[in-house]
Amino acid sequence: MSTSPQSEPIIRAFFDEPTNTVSYIVADPETRQAAFIDPVLDYDHNSGSVDTRSVEAMLKAADEAGYTVVWTLETHAHADHLSGSPYVKAKTGAKIGIGEHIREVQKIFRPVFNAVDLKTDGSDFDHLFVDGETFAIGNLAVEVMYTPGHTPADICYRIDHHVFVGDTLFMPDFGTARADFPGGDVHALYRSIRRLLSLPPETVLHMCHDYKAPGRDAYAWETTVAAQRAGNVHVKEGVSEEAFTAMRTARDATLAAPRLLLPSIQVNIRAGKFPPAEANGVRYLTIPVTLKGGADAGL
Repeated sequence: MSTSPQSEPIIRAFFDEPTNTVSYIVADPETRQAAFIDPVLDYDHNSGSVDTRSVEAMLKAADEAGYTVVWTLETHAHADHLSGSPYVKAKTGAKIGIGEHIREVQKIFRPVFNAVDLKTDGSDFDHLFVDGETFAIGNLAVEVMYTPGHTPADICYRIDHHVFVGDTLFMPDFGTARADFPGGDVHALYRSIRRLLSLPPETVLHMCHDYKAPGRDAYAWETTVAAQRAGNVHVKEGVSEEAFTAMRTARDATLAAPRLLLPSIQVNIRAGKFPPAEANGVRYLTIPVTLKGGADAGL
């Protein structure tokens, strides 16, 4: 990535408390071009209803600031919220981008949901980023960093001394992402984190989630490489890959599946689109059922 001087990006965060997700508008102050990162589509699981209030708030803010939205960027196929990227694209013409390894995630989950309509070549997205690729938001140069582990397809977006890290890292007092989803890899996660923590200490890291660690009363989503090295409760400086792997594996074994895992994955591997409507004109999300301990007898 070029080290030539560039304008400081304008960054605005939007926190969605129901899913603990942080979405971002990143804009070039010179050209007023902007990107959305990890926008949220509101989804009520109890009723199966969808609302666009969160993404509309981002669009309203962009419009009021005079931004032209040229990208809507995903850090990975989220398991905890539905993507608002298709709505952003429909409203602005922005391209939807994600890492090239989304194809692996699609191949993993296509049979899980019997998603016969799903293409596994990533073509539902407008662009598949490769590690080290650079692209522009106006005059802002963006570098793509491949950071697998949480999923096979996680990437981060680096703009000068700012990095949008997705789910790979949380605030130092909360730790790191889980690595037990299909295709996850705890060793790859450790190495991805070390790659991030090898950046200059003043690098600002922008989180995708916050859950308020015990003892902290306010949500937070911005920290630095230096703070992570010094104090991340899972992976601070001096924690070996072996120690991290043992801790993360034991911790993951105690975690329940995210509440919106099943709907989120089905939608997000389709670039935020819902499955096609059935003959009655209704769209359905699939819930695979696992019958354990002989429970299938007579059912």
